[in-house]
Amino acid sequence: MNEIADYMEILGENIYKIAVYRKASKIIKELKQDIQDILKEDRLREIPGIGKALEAKIKEIIETGECAYHRDLKKQIPEDLLELLKIPGLGAKKIRVIYENLKVKNIDELKAAAEQKKIRDLRGMGAKTELNILKGIKMLEDNRAFTILGIALPIAESIIDILKRVEGVEEIEITGEIRRKREMVRQIELLALTENPHITKKVFKQMPGIKEVLEETPNRCSIFLDVGIKADLEITKERNEFISALYYSTGSDKHIAKMVSIAGTLGYRILKNETIDINDKKITVEKEQDVFNILNMPYIIPELREDCGEVEAALEGELPKVIDIADIKGDLHIHSNWSDGINTIEEIAQYARDLGYKYIAITDHSKSLAIAKGLTERELLKQIEEIKGLNSRIKGISVLSGIEVDILMDGTLDYPDNILKELDIVIASVHTGFKQDKFQMTNRIIKAMNNRYVNIIAHPTGRLLGKRQGYEVIVDEVLKEARENNIILEINASPDRLDLNDILARKAKEMGVKMAVNTDAHEVLRLEEMRYGVFVAKRAWLENKDIINTYPLNDLLNLLKIKKV
Repeated sequence: MNEIADYMEILGENIYKIAVYRKASKIIKELKQDIQDILKEDRLREIPGIGKALEAKIKEIIETGECAYHRDLKKQIPEDLLELLKIPGLGAKKIRVIYENLKVKNIDELKAAAEQKKIRDLRGMGAKTELNILKGIKMLEDNRAFTILGIALPIAESIIDILKRVEGVEEIEITGEIRRKREMVRQIELLALTENPHITKKVFKQMPGIKEVLEETPNRCSIFLDVGIKADLEITKERNEFISALYYSTGSDKHIAKMVSIAGTLGYRILKNETIDINDKKITVEKEQDVFNILNMPYIIPELREDCGEVEAALEGELPKVIDIADIKGDLHIHSNWSDGINTIEEIAQYARDLGYKYIAITDHSKSLAIAKGLTERELLKQIEEIKGLNSRIKGISVLSGIEVDILMDGTLDYPDNILKELDIVIASVHTGFKQDKFQMTNRIIKAMNNRYVNIIAHPTGRLLGKRQGYEVIVDEVLKEARENNIILEINASPDRLDLNDILARKAKEMGVKMAVNTDAHEVLRLEEMRYGVFVAKRAWLENKDIINTYPLNDLLNLLKIKKV
Protein backbone atom coordinates (compact mmCIF):
# COMPACT_ATOMS: atom_id res chain seq x y z
CA MET A 1 0.00 0.00 0.00
CA ASN A 2 2.81 2.39 0.86
CA GLU A 3 4.56 1.61 -2.44
CA ILE A 4 1.33 2.34 -4.29
CA ALA A 5 1.18 5.71 -2.53
CA ASP A 6 4.80 6.43 -3.50
CA TYR A 7 4.17 5.55 -7.13
CA MET A 8 1.01 7.67 -7.19
CA GLU A 9 2.89 10.65 -5.77
CA ILE A 10 5.68 10.32 -8.35
CA LEU A 11 3.01 10.25 -11.05
CA GLY A 12 1.26 13.33 -9.62
CA GLU A 13 -1.97 11.67 -8.51
CA ASN A 14 -4.54 13.34 -6.23
CA ILE A 15 -3.03 14.03 -2.78
CA TYR A 16 -6.15 12.90 -0.92
CA LYS A 17 -6.16 9.57 -2.73
CA ILE A 18 -2.49 9.14 -1.87
CA ALA A 19 -3.22 9.86 1.80
CA VAL A 20 -5.83 7.08 1.85
CA TYR A 21 -3.25 4.50 0.79
CA ARG A 22 -0.64 5.76 3.26
CA LYS A 23 -3.14 5.63 6.12
CA ALA A 24 -4.25 2.12 5.11
CA SER A 25 -0.62 0.95 5.04
CA LYS A 26 -0.01 2.26 8.55
CA ILE A 27 -3.21 0.75 9.97
CA ILE A 28 -2.54 -2.68 8.43
CA LYS A 29 1.05 -2.67 9.67
CA GLU A 30 -0.09 -2.07 13.25
CA LEU A 31 -3.00 -4.52 13.30
CA LYS A 32 -3.03 -6.84 16.30
CA GLN A 33 -4.66 -9.68 14.33
CA ASP A 34 -3.10 -11.25 11.25
CA ILE A 35 -4.55 -9.63 8.11
CA GLN A 36 -5.02 -13.07 6.50
CA ASP A 37 -7.23 -14.16 9.41
CA ILE A 38 -9.30 -11.00 9.01
CA LEU A 39 -9.75 -11.81 5.32
CA LYS A 40 -10.84 -15.38 6.10
CA GLU A 41 -13.45 -13.97 8.49
CA ASP A 42 -14.60 -11.51 5.79
CA ARG A 43 -13.95 -8.53 8.09
CA LEU A 44 -11.63 -6.36 5.98
CA ARG A 45 -14.25 -3.61 5.74
CA GLU A 46 -14.30 -3.39 9.54
CA ILE A 47 -10.76 -1.99 9.50
CA PRO A 48 -10.92 1.83 9.79
CA GLY A 49 -10.22 3.50 6.42
CA ILE A 50 -10.67 0.33 4.33
CA GLY A 51 -13.40 0.85 1.73
CA LYS A 52 -14.60 -1.31 -1.13
CA ALA A 53 -11.74 -0.45 -3.50
CA LEU A 54 -9.00 -1.02 -0.91
CA GLU A 55 -10.68 -4.22 0.24
CA ALA A 56 -10.44 -5.64 -3.29
CA LYS A 57 -6.74 -4.73 -3.61
CA ILE A 58 -5.84 -6.17 -0.20
CA LYS A 59 -7.68 -9.37 -1.03
CA GLU A 60 -5.85 -9.59 -4.36
CA ILE A 61 -2.46 -9.12 -2.70
CA ILE A 62 -3.13 -11.77 -0.04
CA GLU A 63 -4.55 -14.33 -2.46
CA THR A 64 -2.13 -13.85 -5.38
CA GLY A 65 0.89 -12.07 -3.92
CA GLU A 66 0.43 -9.32 -6.50
CA CYS A 67 -1.78 -6.35 -7.27
CA ALA A 68 -2.65 -5.34 -10.84
CA TYR A 69 -2.99 -1.67 -9.85
CA HIS A 70 0.47 -1.71 -8.24
CA ARG A 71 1.89 -3.41 -11.33
CA ASP A 72 0.32 -0.88 -13.70
CA LEU A 73 1.65 2.07 -11.70
CA LYS A 74 5.13 0.56 -11.57
CA LYS A 75 5.19 0.17 -15.37
CA GLN A 76 4.71 3.93 -15.75
CA ILE A 77 7.90 4.74 -13.81
CA PRO A 78 11.50 4.06 -14.93
CA GLU A 79 12.72 1.16 -12.80
CA ASP A 80 15.86 2.87 -11.53
CA LEU A 81 13.82 5.91 -10.48
CA LEU A 82 12.24 3.85 -7.73
CA GLU A 83 15.69 3.49 -6.15
CA LEU A 84 15.53 7.19 -5.33
CA LEU A 85 12.81 6.44 -2.78
CA LYS A 86 15.48 4.77 -0.64
CA ILE A 87 17.38 8.04 -0.18
CA PRO A 88 16.79 9.35 3.37
CA GLY A 89 14.83 12.60 3.38
CA LEU A 90 13.87 12.47 -0.30
CA GLY A 91 10.16 11.92 -0.83
CA ALA A 92 8.13 11.01 -3.88
CA LYS A 93 6.96 14.58 -4.41
CA LYS A 94 10.50 15.94 -4.81
CA ILE A 95 11.47 12.96 -6.97
CA ARG A 96 8.65 13.83 -9.36
CA VAL A 97 9.81 17.47 -9.67
CA ILE A 98 13.42 16.41 -10.27
CA TYR A 99 12.45 13.77 -12.81
CA GLU A 100 10.08 16.05 -14.74
CA ASN A 101 12.67 18.81 -15.02
CA LEU A 102 16.03 17.03 -15.23
CA LYS A 103 15.03 13.55 -16.46
CA VAL A 104 17.15 12.08 -13.66
CA LYS A 105 16.45 8.33 -13.57
CA ASN A 106 18.83 6.86 -10.97
CA ILE A 107 20.95 7.66 -7.92
CA ASP A 108 24.15 8.28 -9.88
CA GLU A 109 22.42 10.82 -12.14
CA LEU A 110 20.79 12.48 -9.12
CA LYS A 111 24.14 12.76 -7.36
CA ALA A 112 25.72 14.29 -10.45
CA ALA A 113 22.86 16.80 -10.81
CA ALA A 114 23.20 17.84 -7.17
CA GLU A 115 26.98 18.19 -7.40
CA GLN A 116 26.52 20.33 -10.52
CA LYS A 117 24.05 22.54 -8.59
CA LYS A 118 21.19 21.82 -10.99
CA ILE A 119 18.60 21.04 -8.32
CA ARG A 120 18.59 24.26 -6.33
CA ASP A 121 16.78 26.23 -9.02
CA LEU A 122 13.86 23.80 -9.34
CA ARG A 123 10.43 24.66 -7.96
CA GLY A 124 10.24 24.08 -4.21
CA MET A 125 13.93 23.14 -3.90
CA GLY A 126 16.88 25.41 -3.06
CA ALA A 127 20.54 25.07 -2.09
CA LYS A 128 19.70 23.47 1.27
CA THR A 129 17.55 20.80 -0.37
CA GLU A 130 20.37 20.10 -2.80
CA LEU A 131 22.83 19.69 0.08
CA ASN A 132 20.39 17.46 1.97
CA ILE A 133 20.05 15.23 -1.10
CA LEU A 134 23.82 14.77 -1.21
CA LYS A 135 23.82 14.02 2.53
CA GLY A 136 20.99 11.52 2.02
CA ILE A 137 22.85 9.76 -0.79
CA LYS A 138 25.96 9.49 1.38
CA MET A 139 23.85 8.17 4.26
CA LEU A 140 22.32 5.55 1.95
CA GLU A 141 25.76 4.53 0.66
CA ASP A 142 27.14 4.30 4.20
CA ASN A 143 24.21 2.21 5.45
CA ARG A 144 23.80 -0.21 2.53
CA ALA A 145 25.79 -2.86 4.39
CA PHE A 146 23.89 -2.39 7.66
CA THR A 147 20.57 -3.60 9.07
CA ILE A 148 18.86 -2.13 12.12
CA LEU A 149 18.94 -4.26 15.26
CA GLY A 150 15.14 -4.33 15.34
CA ILE A 151 15.14 -6.38 12.12
CA ALA A 152 18.32 -8.44 12.63
CA LEU A 153 17.68 -9.58 16.21
CA PRO A 154 14.21 -11.12 15.66
CA ILE A 155 15.54 -12.93 12.56
CA ALA A 156 18.48 -14.28 14.55
CA GLU A 157 16.13 -15.39 17.33
CA SER A 158 13.84 -17.16 14.86
CA ILE A 159 16.81 -19.02 13.36
CA ILE A 160 17.89 -20.10 16.84
CA ASP A 161 14.37 -21.32 17.62
CA ILE A 162 14.60 -23.63 14.61
CA LEU A 163 18.18 -24.83 15.11
CA LYS A 164 17.88 -25.57 18.83
CA ARG A 165 15.30 -28.25 17.97
CA VAL A 166 17.76 -30.06 15.70
CA GLU A 167 18.88 -33.40 17.15
CA GLY A 168 22.38 -33.14 18.61
CA VAL A 169 22.36 -29.36 19.16
CA GLU A 170 23.27 -28.81 22.81
CA GLU A 171 23.50 -25.03 22.78
CA ILE A 172 23.30 -22.17 20.31
CA GLU A 173 23.93 -18.48 20.84
CA ILE A 174 23.94 -15.15 18.98
CA THR A 175 27.38 -13.56 18.90
CA GLY A 176 29.06 -10.51 17.36
CA GLU A 177 27.43 -7.11 16.95
CA ILE A 178 23.93 -8.38 17.67
CA ARG A 179 24.99 -9.83 21.02
CA ARG A 180 26.52 -6.46 21.89
CA LYS A 181 23.17 -4.91 20.81
CA ARG A 182 24.64 -2.37 18.41
CA GLU A 183 21.89 -0.26 16.83
CA MET A 184 22.86 -1.30 13.28
CA VAL A 185 24.67 -4.51 12.37
CA ARG A 186 26.44 -5.90 9.35
CA GLN A 187 25.45 -9.54 9.71
CA ILE A 188 23.89 -12.21 11.91
CA GLU A 189 26.51 -14.33 13.69
CA LEU A 190 25.55 -17.59 15.39
CA LEU A 191 27.57 -20.19 17.29
CA ALA A 192 26.37 -23.75 17.85
CA LEU A 193 27.58 -26.58 20.07
CA THR A 194 26.42 -29.73 18.34
CA GLU A 195 27.20 -33.42 17.95
CA ASN A 196 25.63 -33.36 14.51
CA PRO A 197 27.26 -30.61 12.37
CA HIS A 198 26.04 -32.00 9.05
CA ILE A 199 22.34 -32.00 9.95
CA THR A 200 22.65 -28.64 11.74
CA LYS A 201 24.12 -27.03 8.63
CA LYS A 202 21.55 -28.73 6.41
CA VAL A 203 18.68 -27.23 8.41
CA PHE A 204 20.44 -23.85 8.44
CA LYS A 205 20.66 -23.92 4.63
CA GLN A 206 16.92 -24.49 4.42
CA MET A 207 15.92 -21.49 6.53
CA PRO A 208 12.76 -19.59 5.51
CA GLY A 209 13.63 -16.53 3.45
CA ILE A 210 17.02 -17.81 2.30
CA LYS A 211 18.20 -16.34 -0.98
CA GLU A 212 21.59 -17.94 -1.45
CA VAL A 213 24.14 -20.22 0.24
CA LEU A 214 27.36 -18.22 0.17
CA GLU A 215 29.91 -20.58 1.68
CA GLU A 216 30.19 -23.91 3.48
CA THR A 217 33.11 -25.57 5.29
CA PRO A 218 33.12 -28.39 7.87
CA ASN A 219 32.79 -25.88 10.73
CA ARG A 220 30.99 -22.95 9.13
CA CYS A 221 28.11 -22.05 6.84
CA SER A 222 27.09 -18.65 5.46
CA ILE A 223 23.76 -17.76 3.86
CA PHE A 224 22.22 -14.60 2.46
CA LEU A 225 18.61 -13.85 3.38
CA ASP A 226 16.11 -12.12 1.12
CA VAL A 227 15.77 -9.23 3.59
CA GLY A 228 19.32 -8.26 2.64
CA ILE A 229 21.44 -9.56 5.50
CA LYS A 230 24.08 -12.28 5.71
CA ALA A 231 23.89 -14.97 8.40
CA ASP A 232 26.93 -16.97 9.55
CA LEU A 233 26.78 -20.19 11.56
CA GLU A 234 29.94 -21.48 13.25
CA ILE A 235 29.98 -25.05 14.53
CA THR A 236 31.83 -26.34 17.61
CA LYS A 237 31.86 -29.88 19.02
CA GLU A 238 33.32 -29.38 22.53
CA ARG A 239 31.94 -27.19 25.30
CA ASN A 240 35.36 -25.76 26.13
CA GLU A 241 35.73 -24.67 22.51
CA PHE A 242 32.14 -23.31 22.43
CA ILE A 243 32.60 -21.05 25.49
CA SER A 244 35.96 -19.70 24.31
CA ALA A 245 34.52 -19.02 20.84
CA LEU A 246 31.43 -17.37 22.34
CA TYR A 247 33.55 -14.92 24.30
CA TYR A 248 36.01 -14.26 21.47
CA SER A 249 33.41 -13.83 18.72
CA THR A 250 31.28 -11.42 20.75
CA GLY A 251 34.00 -8.79 20.34
CA SER A 252 34.52 -5.96 19.75
CA ASP A 253 37.97 -6.30 18.16
CA LYS A 254 39.38 -3.55 20.40
CA HIS A 255 37.90 -5.10 23.54
CA ILE A 256 39.36 -8.51 22.63
CA ALA A 257 42.76 -7.00 21.84
CA LYS A 258 42.90 -5.32 25.26
CA MET A 259 41.85 -8.51 27.04
CA VAL A 260 44.43 -10.57 25.09
CA SER A 261 47.10 -8.07 26.17
CA ILE A 262 46.09 -8.30 29.83
CA ALA A 263 45.99 -12.09 29.62
CA GLY A 264 49.53 -12.09 28.23
CA THR A 265 50.87 -10.22 31.26
CA LEU A 266 49.33 -12.91 33.49
CA GLY A 267 50.72 -15.84 31.53
CA TYR A 268 47.65 -16.77 29.51
CA ARG A 269 46.69 -16.70 25.86
CA ILE A 270 43.11 -16.06 24.77
CA LEU A 271 42.62 -17.61 21.36
CA LYS A 272 39.59 -17.85 19.13
CA ASN A 273 38.55 -21.32 20.29
CA GLU A 274 40.50 -21.88 23.51
CA THR A 275 42.25 -20.29 26.46
CA ILE A 276 45.66 -21.70 27.38
CA ASP A 277 48.33 -20.96 29.96
CA ILE A 278 51.99 -20.15 29.46
CA ASN A 279 52.85 -23.88 29.30
CA ASP A 280 50.36 -24.39 26.45
CA LYS A 281 48.01 -26.21 28.80
CA LYS A 282 44.36 -25.81 27.85
CA ILE A 283 42.22 -24.13 30.51
CA THR A 284 38.80 -25.67 31.04
CA VAL A 285 35.99 -23.11 30.79
CA GLU A 286 32.40 -24.11 31.47
CA LYS A 287 30.89 -20.64 31.19
CA GLU A 288 31.99 -17.19 30.02
CA GLN A 289 32.52 -16.07 33.60
CA ASP A 290 35.48 -18.48 33.73
CA VAL A 291 37.36 -16.41 31.12
CA PHE A 292 37.05 -13.35 33.35
CA ASN A 293 37.92 -15.32 36.50
CA ILE A 294 41.24 -16.32 34.95
CA LEU A 295 42.07 -12.62 34.57
CA ASN A 296 40.83 -11.74 38.09
CA MET A 297 38.03 -9.62 36.67
CA PRO A 298 34.26 -9.47 37.21
CA TYR A 299 32.02 -10.46 34.31
CA ILE A 300 31.57 -7.75 31.67
CA ILE A 301 28.18 -7.98 29.96
CA PRO A 302 28.27 -8.19 26.14
CA GLU A 303 26.67 -4.74 25.70
CA LEU A 304 29.71 -3.09 27.33
CA ARG A 305 32.42 -4.90 25.36
CA GLU A 306 33.33 -1.98 23.10
CA ASP A 307 36.64 -0.85 24.65
CA CYS A 308 34.98 2.25 26.07
CA GLY A 309 36.53 1.97 29.52
CA GLU A 310 34.82 -1.26 30.60
CA VAL A 311 38.07 -3.24 31.00
CA GLU A 312 39.64 -0.54 33.15
CA ALA A 313 36.44 -0.20 35.20
CA ALA A 314 36.36 -3.97 35.75
CA LEU A 315 39.98 -4.02 36.93
CA GLU A 316 39.19 -1.19 39.37
CA GLY A 317 35.98 -2.82 40.56
CA GLU A 318 33.93 0.09 39.22
CA LEU A 319 31.66 -1.51 36.65
CA PRO A 320 28.12 -0.08 36.89
CA LYS A 321 25.16 -2.24 37.88
CA VAL A 322 23.34 -1.46 34.65
CA ILE A 323 19.59 -1.40 34.19
CA ASP A 324 17.73 -4.57 33.20
CA ILE A 325 14.36 -4.98 31.50
CA ALA A 326 12.92 -6.32 34.77
CA ASP A 327 13.67 -2.96 36.41
CA ILE A 328 11.24 -1.07 34.17
CA LYS A 329 8.05 -0.28 36.09
CA GLY A 330 6.17 1.55 33.37
CA ASP A 331 6.09 3.15 29.93
CA LEU A 332 5.60 6.91 29.79
CA HIS A 333 5.06 7.47 26.05
CA ILE A 334 2.11 5.58 24.55
CA HIS A 335 -0.50 6.54 21.93
CA SER A 336 -4.12 5.38 22.04
CA ASN A 337 -6.92 5.37 19.48
CA TRP A 338 -7.80 8.88 20.62
CA SER A 339 -5.10 10.02 18.17
CA ASP A 340 -3.20 7.73 15.78
CA GLY A 341 -2.90 4.66 17.98
CA ILE A 342 -4.80 1.41 17.46
CA ASN A 343 -5.96 0.41 20.94
CA THR A 344 -8.26 1.85 23.57
CA ILE A 345 -6.75 3.20 26.78
CA GLU A 346 -8.20 0.29 28.74
CA GLU A 347 -6.72 -2.27 26.33
CA ILE A 348 -3.33 -0.61 26.68
CA ALA A 349 -3.58 -0.60 30.49
CA GLN A 350 -4.53 -4.28 30.62
CA TYR A 351 -1.71 -5.28 28.27
CA ALA A 352 0.83 -3.23 30.24
CA ARG A 353 -0.38 -4.77 33.49
CA ASP A 354 0.17 -8.22 32.01
CA LEU A 355 3.74 -7.16 31.23
CA GLY A 356 4.19 -6.48 34.93
CA TYR A 357 4.07 -2.69 34.74
CA LYS A 358 2.84 -0.65 37.69
CA TYR A 359 1.97 2.44 35.64
CA ILE A 360 1.74 3.84 32.13
CA ALA A 361 1.19 7.29 30.64
CA ILE A 362 -1.15 7.94 27.73
CA THR A 363 0.50 10.63 25.61
CA ASP A 364 -1.45 11.17 22.42
CA HIS A 365 -0.53 13.82 19.86
CA SER A 366 -1.47 17.47 20.22
CA LYS A 367 -3.73 19.43 17.89
CA SER A 368 -1.22 20.81 15.36
CA LEU A 369 -0.26 17.30 14.22
CA ALA A 370 -3.46 16.87 12.23
CA ILE A 371 -2.07 13.95 10.23
CA ALA A 372 -1.88 12.00 13.51
CA LYS A 373 -5.41 13.02 14.60
CA GLY A 374 -3.99 15.34 17.25
CA LEU A 375 -6.37 16.12 20.11
CA THR A 376 -8.10 19.47 20.51
CA GLU A 377 -8.16 21.05 23.97
CA ARG A 378 -11.72 19.84 24.46
CA GLU A 379 -10.83 16.28 23.44
CA LEU A 380 -7.81 16.26 25.75
CA LEU A 381 -9.85 17.40 28.75
CA LYS A 382 -12.40 14.72 27.94
CA GLN A 383 -9.62 12.11 27.77
CA ILE A 384 -8.36 13.20 31.20
CA GLU A 385 -11.81 12.45 32.62
CA GLU A 386 -11.89 9.05 30.92
CA ILE A 387 -8.52 8.19 32.46
CA LYS A 388 -9.77 9.21 35.91
CA GLY A 389 -12.74 6.91 35.46
CA LEU A 390 -10.54 4.05 34.31
CA ASN A 391 -8.25 4.46 37.34
CA SER A 392 -11.26 4.17 39.64
CA ARG A 393 -12.15 0.71 38.34
CA ILE A 394 -8.97 -0.94 37.03
CA LYS A 395 -6.76 -2.84 39.46
CA GLY A 396 -3.03 -3.43 39.52
CA ILE A 397 -1.90 -0.50 37.37
CA SER A 398 -2.14 3.30 37.39
CA VAL A 399 -2.76 5.29 34.21
CA LEU A 400 -1.26 8.78 34.02
CA SER A 401 -2.84 11.42 31.84
CA GLY A 402 -0.35 12.99 29.50
CA ILE A 403 0.28 14.46 26.07
CA GLU A 404 3.01 14.51 23.45
CA VAL A 405 2.77 18.20 22.75
CA ASP A 406 4.36 19.63 19.63
CA ILE A 407 7.17 22.15 19.97
CA LEU A 408 6.18 24.71 17.37
CA MET A 409 8.65 26.48 15.09
CA ASP A 410 9.22 29.36 17.54
CA GLY A 411 9.60 27.11 20.59
CA THR A 412 6.11 27.69 21.97
CA LEU A 413 3.91 24.72 22.71
CA ASP A 414 0.77 23.50 21.01
CA TYR A 415 -1.39 24.03 24.12
CA PRO A 416 -1.56 26.88 26.63
CA ASP A 417 -0.37 26.39 30.21
CA ASN A 418 -3.89 26.24 31.61
CA ILE A 419 -4.37 22.99 29.65
CA LEU A 420 -0.93 21.51 30.33
CA LYS A 421 -1.25 21.99 34.09
CA GLU A 422 -4.18 19.55 34.16
CA LEU A 423 -1.95 16.67 33.08
CA ASP A 424 0.18 14.25 35.11
CA ILE A 425 2.98 14.30 32.55
CA VAL A 426 3.90 16.46 29.55
CA ILE A 427 6.20 15.22 26.80
CA ALA A 428 7.36 17.83 24.29
CA SER A 429 8.77 16.93 20.89
CA VAL A 430 9.70 18.24 17.46
CA HIS A 431 7.74 16.80 14.55
CA THR A 432 8.08 19.56 11.95
CA GLY A 433 10.57 22.17 10.76
CA PHE A 434 13.55 19.82 10.70
CA LYS A 435 15.44 22.14 8.36
CA GLN A 436 16.02 24.89 10.92
CA ASP A 437 19.72 25.52 11.53
CA LYS A 438 21.34 24.24 14.72
CA PHE A 439 21.02 27.57 16.53
CA GLN A 440 17.32 27.93 15.72
CA MET A 441 16.61 24.31 16.65
CA THR A 442 18.59 24.49 19.88
CA ASN A 443 16.85 27.70 20.96
CA ARG A 444 13.50 26.21 19.96
CA ILE A 445 13.99 23.12 22.15
CA ILE A 446 15.44 25.08 25.06
CA LYS A 447 12.48 27.48 25.02
CA ALA A 448 10.14 24.50 25.32
CA MET A 449 12.25 23.09 28.15
CA ASN A 450 11.74 26.32 30.05
CA ASN A 451 8.00 25.78 30.18
CA ARG A 452 7.23 24.88 33.80
CA TYR A 453 4.89 22.03 32.79
CA VAL A 454 7.22 20.17 30.41
CA ASN A 455 8.70 17.00 31.94
CA ILE A 456 10.27 15.08 29.05
CA ILE A 457 11.78 15.85 25.65
CA ALA A 458 10.95 12.94 23.35
CA HIS A 459 13.28 11.47 20.68
CA PRO A 460 15.62 14.44 21.21
CA THR A 461 17.54 14.37 17.90
CA GLY A 462 14.68 13.36 15.57
CA ARG A 463 16.62 10.70 13.70
CA LEU A 464 15.25 7.59 11.98
CA LEU A 465 17.93 4.92 11.65
CA GLY A 466 19.01 4.42 8.06
CA LYS A 467 16.21 6.69 6.83
CA ARG A 468 16.62 10.18 8.22
CA GLN A 469 19.44 12.05 9.85
CA GLY A 470 18.53 13.91 13.00
CA TYR A 471 17.96 17.63 12.89
CA GLU A 472 20.91 19.87 13.65
CA VAL A 473 21.07 20.74 17.34
CA ILE A 474 23.78 21.73 19.83
CA VAL A 475 23.48 18.69 22.07
CA ASP A 476 25.70 20.03 24.86
CA GLU A 477 23.42 23.06 25.24
CA VAL A 478 20.33 20.85 25.41
CA LEU A 479 21.98 18.60 28.02
CA LYS A 480 23.04 21.57 30.11
CA GLU A 481 19.53 23.03 30.02
CA ALA A 482 18.02 19.64 30.90
CA ARG A 483 20.22 19.37 33.96
CA GLU A 484 19.45 22.90 35.15
CA ASN A 485 15.69 22.66 34.52
CA ASN A 486 15.05 19.11 35.77
CA ILE A 487 14.06 18.01 32.27
CA ILE A 488 14.05 14.30 31.47
CA LEU A 489 15.43 13.19 28.10
CA GLU A 490 13.92 10.21 26.37
CA ILE A 491 15.59 7.10 25.07
CA ASN A 492 12.98 6.23 22.48
CA ALA A 493 12.91 2.43 22.28
CA SER A 494 11.40 2.21 18.81
CA PRO A 495 14.01 0.22 16.83
CA ASP A 496 13.75 2.80 14.05
CA ARG A 497 14.76 5.59 16.43
CA LEU A 498 16.84 4.53 19.48
CA ASP A 499 17.05 8.23 20.22
CA LEU A 500 18.96 9.21 22.37
CA ASN A 501 21.68 6.83 21.19
CA ASP A 502 24.06 5.13 23.62
CA ILE A 503 26.83 7.71 23.20
CA LEU A 504 24.59 10.69 23.97
CA ALA A 505 22.80 8.82 26.77
CA ARG A 506 26.13 8.12 28.47
CA LYS A 507 27.08 11.76 28.08
CA ALA A 508 23.74 12.76 29.61
CA LYS A 509 24.44 10.50 32.59
CA GLU A 510 27.86 12.04 33.06
CA MET A 511 26.26 15.51 33.09
CA GLY A 512 23.70 14.48 35.70
CA VAL A 513 20.68 14.37 33.36
CA LYS A 514 18.00 11.79 34.07
CA MET A 515 16.32 9.82 31.29
CA ALA A 516 13.21 7.75 30.55
CA VAL A 517 13.11 4.67 28.34
CA ASN A 518 9.80 4.75 26.43
CA THR A 519 8.40 2.83 23.47
CA ASP A 520 6.31 5.54 21.77
CA ALA A 521 4.00 2.60 21.03
CA HIS A 522 0.99 3.09 18.77
CA GLU A 523 -0.19 -0.51 19.22
CA VAL A 524 -0.02 -2.73 22.31
CA LEU A 525 2.33 -5.32 20.80
CA ARG A 526 4.93 -2.59 20.38
CA LEU A 527 5.07 -2.09 24.14
CA GLU A 528 7.38 -5.09 23.99
CA GLU A 529 9.93 -3.03 22.06
CA MET A 530 10.98 -1.65 25.45
CA ARG A 531 13.88 -4.08 25.35
CA TYR A 532 15.55 -2.13 22.54
CA GLY A 533 15.61 1.01 24.68
CA VAL A 534 17.01 -1.00 27.58
CA PHE A 535 19.77 -2.25 25.27
CA VAL A 536 20.70 1.37 24.59
CA ALA A 537 20.64 2.15 28.31
CA LYS A 538 22.93 -0.80 29.03
CA ARG A 539 25.40 0.25 26.36
CA ALA A 540 25.31 3.75 27.90
CA TRP A 541 26.27 2.37 31.35
CA LEU A 542 22.96 3.58 32.82
CA GLU A 543 21.78 2.42 36.23
CA ASN A 544 18.32 2.43 37.76
CA LYS A 545 18.92 5.81 39.37
CA ASP A 546 19.42 7.31 35.88
CA ILE A 547 16.08 6.05 34.47
CA ILE A 548 12.91 7.54 35.99
CA ASN A 549 10.57 4.76 34.89
CA THR A 550 12.40 2.36 37.18
CA TYR A 551 11.13 4.44 40.12
CA PRO A 552 8.12 3.50 42.26
CA LEU A 553 5.01 5.47 41.28
CA ASN A 554 5.08 7.91 44.21
CA ASP A 555 8.75 8.75 43.61
CA LEU A 556 8.01 9.24 39.91
CA LEU A 557 5.06 11.57 40.59
CA ASN A 558 7.12 13.61 43.05
CA LEU A 559 9.84 13.99 40.43
CA LEU A 560 7.35 15.07 37.76
CA LYS A 561 6.00 17.77 40.08
CA ILE A 562 9.35 19.43 40.76
CA LYS A 563 8.94 22.15 38.11
CA LYS A 564 5.26 22.71 38.82
CA VAL A 565 5.58 24.36 42.24
